Amino acid sequence: MSTAIKRKGVQPLVYDLGLLFPVLMLVGMGIVMVYSASGAMALKKFGSDYFFLKKQAVFSLIGIVVLVGFSYIPYRIYRVLVYPLLAISMAMLVAVAFTGWGVSVNNSTRWLQLGALRFQPSEVARLALVIYLAYSMSKKGELLRDFSVGFMPHFLVLGVFAALLLAQPDFGSVVIFSALTWIMLFVGGCRLTHLFSVFLLLVPVGVWVMTQADYRLKRLLIFLDPWKDPTDAGWQTIHSLMAFGTGGLTGVGLGKGYQKLFYLPEPHTDYIFSVVGEELGLVGVMAVILLYTVMLMRGIRIARNTRDPFGAFLAMGITVTIGMQVCINMGVAMGLLPTKGLTLPFLSYGGTSLLINMAAMGIMMNIGARDARD
Repeated sequence: MSTAIKRKGVQPLVYDLGLLFPVLMLVGMGIVMVYSASGAMALKKFGSDYFFLKKQAVFSLIGIVVLVGFSYIPYRIYRVLVYPLLAISMAMLVAVAFTGWGVSVNNSTRWLQLGALRFQPSEVARLALVIYLAYSMSKKGELLRDFSVGFMPHFLVLGVFAALLLAQPDFGSVVIFSALTWIMLFVGGCRLTHLFSVFLLLVPVGVWVMTQADYRLKRLLIFLDPWKDPTDAGWQTIHSLMAFGTGGLTGVGLGKGYQKLFYLPEPHTDYIFSVVGEELGLVGVMAVILLYTVMLMRGIRIARNTRDPFGAFLAMGITVTIGMQVCINMGVAMGLLPTKGLTLPFLSYGGTSLLINMAAMGIMMNIGARDARD
C-alpha cells in the first residue's frame, strides 16, 4: 500500500506505507526506549539524563530527512557510483585501522574521527558491499554459475573487507559480511558446489582466527553455559535473560526497569531489546517483532516484484542485511547466540547505524516506487 504526492515539475514521491509505517514506529519507539535505557547512565557520566535522548532525537530527525531524500534519488544511479562507494568505504576502513584517526572503544578501533564528526565506517561498508553485489550479479547474469567470473570476484572483494575488519579487530562484522555475500550469491544463482566448497575450506581459517583471541574463545565457551562465570563473561547474558524473565507478559512499566541500572552493559545500544522485554514485557517484544516482520516482508515483496535485476538484488540485499542485524541482536539478547556488539536497527542508540539504515530504506522505497511507475 502506498500514497503519492505530486508536485509540479517533480516526479511523484510514492510513500510505501508497508515500509514507512514500521520504520517511523520503530524510530519513535527507539527515542523513548533510548531515554529509558540510558537516563541513569547519562546522569552519572554526563550530568544530564537527557544526554543520549537529545542526540537520538537529532539523529532521528536527520534520518527522516535522509530517508525522504534517498527515496527521491533514482536507485539506478548507484550503478555508476558502485566502485567509488567501494573505494571510499575501503579507504575509511584503512583509515580506522592504520591511521591516527581511528578511535578505540573497549579495546577495538572501529570508529573514525574527522574533526567533530565520529562515525563507524563498517556500517557504510556493509551498504557499499550490498550495492556492489547487486550491480555485479545483475551484470553477470548466467555467468554467476561460472567459478572464475561469477564467484571469485565477489569472494576477493569480501576478502579485502574481511582483512580490513580483522585489523580493527571486528571478527563479528567479518561473519556478517561473509553471510551477507553467501546469501546474496545463493539467491542470485551461484552454484552450490562453489559456495559450499569455499565455505568448508574457510571453516578452519575461521576457527583459527577465533582461537587466536582469548576473549573470542571465551565468548563462545561461555555462550554454552553463562552460569559457569556469572560475575564476568556470563554477566551480560545472565542479566539480559533476567530482564526478559522479570518483564513477564506486560512488563514492569516504562522507565521502571532494573537491569539497565548498571547491570546490563550498553543497555541503550546492544541490549535495548532486553530493556524492552523488561519494561514492556512479551507484549512489547511481540510488537517490535511484528514491526520488523512487516518491514522485511515488504522488502521481500519489492525484491520479488521488481523487474530490473539490479533493483531486485539491491532490495533483496538491503532486506537481508536489516534482517540479519535484527536476528543477531535479538539472538544475543535472548542468549541464543554468542555475544556480539551489534545495534538493533532503528531502535538502538547510534547515529551511523540509524542514518545508514534510513538511507537504505529510502533506496528501497525508490525501488518500489520506480517499479510501480515503470
